[in-house]
Amino acid sequence: MPQARSKINNIVIVGGGAAGWLCANHLAKTLGQQTHITLIESPNIPTIGVGEGTVPSIRESLNYFGISETDLIRTCHASFKQSIEFVGWQPPNSDGSDHRYHHIFDYPSIKQERSLLDWLRKGNKTASFADTFSIQSHLIDRGLSPKKFTQPEYEGVCNYAYHFDAGKFGELLAQNAVKKLGVTHKKAEIRGVVANKTGDIDYLLTDTDERISADLFVDCTGTRSLLLGEFFNVPFISRKDMLFTDTALAIQIGNSQQDDSVACSTKAVAHAAGWIWDIALSNRRGVGIVYSSRHMSQAEAQKQLAKYVGESTFAEQTTNVRKISMKTGRYERFWQNKCVAVGMSQGFVEPLEATGLLMFDKSAQLLANHLAKLAVSNSGASEQANTTFDEISNSFNQELACVWDGVFDFIKLHYCISARTDSQFWLEHQDPNTWSDTLKNKLELWSQKLPSHQDFGQLPGVFNLQNYLYVLFGMSYKTKLDEEQDLTDSIDTSSIEHCAMMQDISVNVGNGLLSHRALLTQIQTHGLKRI
Repeated sequence: MPQARSKINNIVIVGGGAAGWLCANHLAKTLGQQTHITLIESPNIPTIGVGEGTVPSIRESLNYFGISETDLIRTCHASFKQSIEFVGWQPPNSDGSDHRYHHIFDYPSIKQERSLLDWLRKGNKTASFADTFSIQSHLIDRGLSPKKFTQPEYEGVCNYAYHFDAGKFGELLAQNAVKKLGVTHKKAEIRGVVANKTGDIDYLLTDTDERISADLFVDCTGTRSLLLGEFFNVPFISRKDMLFTDTALAIQIGNSQQDDSVACSTKAVAHAAGWIWDIALSNRRGVGIVYSSRHMSQAEAQKQLAKYVGESTFAEQTTNVRKISMKTGRYERFWQNKCVAVGMSQGFVEPLEATGLLMFDKSAQLLANHLAKLAVSNSGASEQANTTFDEISNSFNQELACVWDGVFDFIKLHYCISARTDSQFWLEHQDPNTWSDTLKNKLELWSQKLPSHQDFGQLPGVFNLQNYLYVLFGMSYKTKLDEEQDLTDSIDTSSIEHCAMMQDISVNVGNGLLSHRALLTQIQTHGLKRI
């Protein structure tokens, strides 16, 4: 439906939590005081609280909002995250030990395609891809933090993200949005969505009979998708035939402040019908099992989780186990008339690569940037003078659809290139009929040549070549190599020499780093240097 409106002066966000408050901060910071932003939050809906892992882009957002990294560490029980460690996603090693690899956050130091080719041909089988091309996995193995205590907030010797308490994180974002950025916060239940004559949203009706109107409504109501899904009835595109996991069981385990070690990686441990996450905060661990109910019963999932954390530990938490249903897929559109969905209102996928908070942050930032274009157009700036409401809504829908489909492909990659044959779950994932055409084409291409930036085109996405390389070669993906190519004139060192060099560098760098627990303690006591 063509939209005549052009000015967005009043925005109402429906729903709080991490998604709602990330959106509020992005919109308020980007659009400024000329746009009035209100967030309406139900006082009776608790935060799911599973999205405790992040990726490095969250640092950029928090710094942009003006949130102190020290405050994040102190108030959200945050710890530093340097990688996702995948355990058991391939069959056991020849010695019977679990197959492991890191998807670290530093980009690999591959100067040329030759160095990657050299590693694949001549590499020491004990030198992993991550060990060979970055120092970060060496630091992780030594239990070291990604930054020096003397470095200012948001700076580090390696790229990093965080683990934190999702509920506390939402509160920190709310405080910043309200106190620093001028967002209005209301607590109320939405009892109805009233349409105007054209079928668009006229106003929201609260439990106190207040009528709330806006130029734009942002749906952050979670999987219910009150506005986009229920009111506008936008079709939902299921991806359950591509990604089979649909249920999670989550618990929390105490972690004493006196414990010497705090893991700085999210651990993802594969099992017969999915995987187990293990996330260490400064004060506790969040552990959960993700599984396909078609391939595993809830009783068996509980047994798997109990085996992982220990029978006695699980018995202590039995009454606190939370069951979470997962509806994998996305909506056909994310912006419909006066409504934009952000967070789980627009789609959901299992949290394997911290995709939850990643997509909340990405879509909120994308919305803010698109609305900023409209604001520039309204101001009369010549370079944006022709930007219309239709154009930004169409652009938002197209870009975000590409991002979501890229996320589905990347998560599927972890399953479909596995050589596990111990269950029907893994065998079905390896069936090309369950792959998207884009992923199938990429894997066919990479079976014949090395992956390159050109293989990703110009489409927007959140996972790029470097992310794919860590997973592909962490899982020993086979690609055909040109055995006739002469490498004698290569200026790159051999992979074995390169790995040794990375180890030497990590020792030198690591000498100035504290252990993860020691750094967290120093920050709690003294705080980091403000930027």
